[in-house]
Amino acid sequence: MSSLLAELSERARQLSPQERAQLAEGLLESLQELSSPEVDAAWDAEILKRIGEYERGEALLLPAVDVFAEARRLTQ
Repeated sequence: MSSLLAELSERARQLSPQERAQLAEGLLESLQELSSPEVDAAWDAEILKRIGEYERGEALLLPAVDVFAEARRLTQ
């Protein structure tokens, strides 16, 4: 991490939760410019594929509580 990034990170932690959320939202929005039409088209196709699998009953659906429990288990 560069010294500038470390300083910005430390200063951001001093903001209120609402201000940090606003900062995070602005930073994430600035990354949207990195998206490309090819990537967007690939995600659109993936979304449609998954919707089709769900509608045909082909998707393996898991309760969110189980997914998060497994994620916690794997990260410990």
